[in-house]
Amino acid sequence: MNNQLWSWLLMAVGVTGLYLAGKRSWTGWAVGLAAQVLWLAYSLTTEQWGFLVSCFVYGAIYLRNLRAWLRPTPTPTTPEREVTTCAGS
Repeated sequence: MNNQLWSWLLMAVGVTGLYLAGKRSWTGWAVGLAAQVLWLAYSLTTEQWGFLVSCFVYGAIYLRNLRAWLRPTPTPTTPEREVTTCAGS
């Protein structure tokens, strides 16, 4: 795969993930996590070791964010209303 194709593919996947995350969708973090596989392949193919390190760091952050988005949000509980009775009625 030539460098132009790599760069366009990595850019398209990365922007798609960020777009989806910006729309408050958990799939954005999943796409970003999956993109790290492409970055791993790119790093190994081109022997650019900085990208190898970054794909693990970014992957950890994407995984953390994905897990946070998939975790159920606790719903706030409303306090019980105190029932009072009228004395002497």
